[in-house]
Amino acid sequence: MRLHRLTLTAFGPFGGSQRIDFDRLSAAGLFLLHGPTGAGKTSILDAVCYALYASVPGARQGSAIALRSDHADPGTPTEVVLELTLGERRLEITRRPEQERRKRRGTGTTRDRARSLLREHDAATGTWRALSHSHQEIGEELGRLLGMSRDQFCQVVLLPQGDFARFLRAGAEDRAKLLGRLFDTRRFAAAETHLAELRAAAVQRVRAGDERLLATAHRIQQAAAPLPGEPAGPGDAAPGDPDLADLVLERAAQARCTARERHAIAAGALAAAEAAHARARRHHEDTAEWARLQDDERDAHRRAEALAAERPERESARARLARARAADTVAPTLGLRDAAEAEHRAAAEAEREARAGLTDEPADAPAAALAERERATRERLGALTAARAAGDRARAIAAELTRLTAEAAADETRLADAERRLAPWPEEQERLRERVEHATGAAARAAHTAALLEPAEHRLAAARRRDELAGDLSAAEEDLLVARERAADAYAHWLDLKERRLHGIAAELAAGLRAGEPCAVCGSPDHPRPARAATGHVDRAAEEAALAAHRAAEDRRAAADQRLAAVRADHAVAAATAGDARTADLAEAAGALREELAGARGAAADEPAARAALAAAERDHEALLALRQDLQRRAAARTSRREVLHAEHAALQGEIDRARAGAADVAERAAGLARRADALAAATAAARAAEETADRLKQADARAADAAYRAGFDTPRAAAEALLDPARQRALQDRLDAWAAEETAIAAVLADPRVTAAAALPAADPGAAEADLAAATRRLRAASAAEAAAGTRVAELDHLSARAAAEAAALAPLRAESRHITRLAGLTAGTSPENEYRMRLETYVLAARLEQVAAVASVRLHRMSAGRYALIHSDARTGRARSGLGLHVMDAWTGRARDTATLSGGESFFVSLALALGLADVVAEEAGGQRLDTLFIDEGFGSLDEQSLDEVLDVLDALRERSRSVAIVSHVPDLRGRIPAQLDVIKTRRGSTVRHRTAQPGP
Repeated sequence: MRLHRLTLTAFGPFGGSQRIDFDRLSAAGLFLLHGPTGAGKTSILDAVCYALYASVPGARQGSAIALRSDHADPGTPTEVVLELTLGERRLEITRRPEQERRKRRGTGTTRDRARSLLREHDAATGTWRALSHSHQEIGEELGRLLGMSRDQFCQVVLLPQGDFARFLRAGAEDRAKLLGRLFDTRRFAAAETHLAELRAAAVQRVRAGDERLLATAHRIQQAAAPLPGEPAGPGDAAPGDPDLADLVLERAAQARCTARERHAIAAGALAAAEAAHARARRHHEDTAEWARLQDDERDAHRRAEALAAERPERESARARLARARAADTVAPTLGLRDAAEAEHRAAAEAEREARAGLTDEPADAPAAALAERERATRERLGALTAARAAGDRARAIAAELTRLTAEAAADETRLADAERRLAPWPEEQERLRERVEHATGAAARAAHTAALLEPAEHRLAAARRRDELAGDLSAAEEDLLVARERAADAYAHWLDLKERRLHGIAAELAAGLRAGEPCAVCGSPDHPRPARAATGHVDRAAEEAALAAHRAAEDRRAAADQRLAAVRADHAVAAATAGDARTADLAEAAGALREELAGARGAAADEPAARAALAAAERDHEALLALRQDLQRRAAARTSRREVLHAEHAALQGEIDRARAGAADVAERAAGLARRADALAAATAAARAAEETADRLKQADARAADAAYRAGFDTPRAAAEALLDPARQRALQDRLDAWAAEETAIAAVLADPRVTAAAALPAADPGAAEADLAAATRRLRAASAAEAAAGTRVAELDHLSARAAAEAAALAPLRAESRHITRLAGLTAGTSPENEYRMRLETYVLAARLEQVAAVASVRLHRMSAGRYALIHSDARTGRARSGLGLHVMDAWTGRARDTATLSGGESFFVSLALALGLADVVAEEAGGQRLDTLFIDEGFGSLDEQSLDEVLDVLDALRERSRSVAIVSHVPDLRGRIPAQLDVIKTRRGSTVRHRTAQPGP
């Protein structure tokens, strides 16, 4: 990797745009980044890191806001552009962090997103070709080409402040962390972790298997039901005991033998209990049957006595049931007779009610006479049909005339209202049109006023800016005058000191003469009269201080001159824009325009409402005109209709008067005739019904008397009294059947020879037999439960023993695997006795890398220390800490290894520098052999004496042999005279700047 050019804009302390040409600086192989503290030397390294990784090292990492310069103009974006060669490819990286900028419209700020651009130079065409704008794609491409993480890059290429001695003084744990980041030994740490996890999992599997086996053992002991004094479990065995399986299997075999013996004993006891129970059951059954037969004999005699006492009641029920069954044959005829009687009574009552409405007819008039009078009445009613139709039409005409009169009154009212609303229309129409025209004119005035207001506002702002800059102009002219005077004084002071030094330069040269050494001027080794410094002699340091003061005063004068020019230019622009008008007059004119604009816009805003109001009024006017025309047309049609209806109504009225014959109207006369005809019809029907029902009643009486006589009853009433409903008949029959069944049952019991024999025996005692059977049953149940439990115990112990054997067989390979994995995990973790150095796997790998780094670093350290020191790697343990990452310095003068803590400041610097350079070479090789042609070393040279500094610079200068360039970042003054190629970082009030120059070596 070789850096070519770097451009920083508004980055860190650099307010403007600064361009650094690394090709020009690297031509000498060794160049110096020089500048005062805080000028921005380290910010250049931050910019390189930011271009490559989109982040910076150290505490500023992750803060995009901290990257932006506080000196930058608000309109200048923060940007870093780096041109470099990676893997034979010429690339250009552009990075812009997320940052605030002014809004292009309005006031305030907005946030711009971060941007990146990667371009590649095409050597064939000499042009740049864009590769990607994606942050992710650019990061992946650069990571592939660099082959290093950001931490590795900072350690290998940038070597930031304070990191030289940190690794040298670090303890074993801190040193392991740093080496782990640089050499990426996470896979070895992951292997340690994975083995530890495998060990924990294997131990857990063995423990789980032991616990399952112990649980099975406890279940075996529980199933075996141990006798008092026997152990209740597998002894003192616990998870992890290697003899656990043998102990469990031995106890299982003992439990199975004991259980089978107990099962045989329980089976014998069950057979004896079954025989005793069979004998007790037979005795109980015989005794119960004996007692039952004796109870049946006593109960039969008691039931026979009760049956004899109920004989009279039984005979009466039998006779009552016979009469009821005879009456059932007469019941249908009796029902028909009762129905005929009820029908005749209803018909006679209906006849009386129908004749009561005929006041002008005889009460005993036959049905035929009533029917003749009904026919004559209906003939007269039919003659009134035409008169009734005329009456209905006359009433309809009257109703229509009333409706027409009401409609006429309503239309006259609506017509008057329409005429009233149409009267003011011309004035209203004129008023609305004037409103629309006023709003339209206001819109035109608003546009004209707005066009005048914008330049007036612009002139007002320029006038205010002109007034502000007038005061700034006076202050800037005064500042420039003061700066010029001070610059002239500083220049005169420097010239004075320089002249005084030249006058005493002989004494200054004489101070450097040594006896026997040739003079730098004449070459003589003899110095008989060396010049002596006069009083008030000016040395080189005083002259350089005066020169620096002169340059600083010149910088301040130039800054004041630039500021005055900027203020004058701004003031001239503002004055040209504002003219000679006073600010107050411009403000007053602008205010008047704003008020006029607000009024015009307010009036113009009424234009849509005015046009809508005019359109609505025109629609209402057209609707009123249409309504008036319609009302007038309807009034004319009504007048013609009313004349026709009046003529028709007069003709119908004469016909109606002739037909009503003295009644109020034809309808009333027709209603009276209809009512009389209906009454006559009803009376005729009722009279005929009464005659028919009387005939049917006589016939029903004759049939009922004949049926009663045939059934054996004197009269129909006697037969009706003997009737019983089916439920009562069934109840009597059920009682008779029950008495017969009881009589038969009693005879059967007393005729049974077993009952007769049992009655001759003594009384039985079934309670004692039942008690004997219950006791035998309890003994049988106990014996059966004991035998079943013993059998279940044998089966369960067989099953559990088989499971214990299977679990023991499955546990054996798990235990062997656990021992193997535990041994490996202990070796990699450094806890195994076999690992006598107690060195972890990751530490072992890092120790090999550290040994390689120490070997490479010792080559440079040997040269830096003039052959005195060399770095050696140590595996020895220190205290309780683990071994593998020890570092010592071998002192050739004493022949002993020294602890790094005993080194002085200067010794620590070049030892740690050699270590850092060794780390850089090894890490670069580890990262894929990426060639690093540019190396930055940041600070630390101030702790070296002159000879050590020369030796370190010789080693760094020797790096040029492999075409590598080394940049030293320092503010040590002595380096400026030793390193010709330099990049000065100059700190000013307006931000830092850079300057390329070649210094001349000092005397």
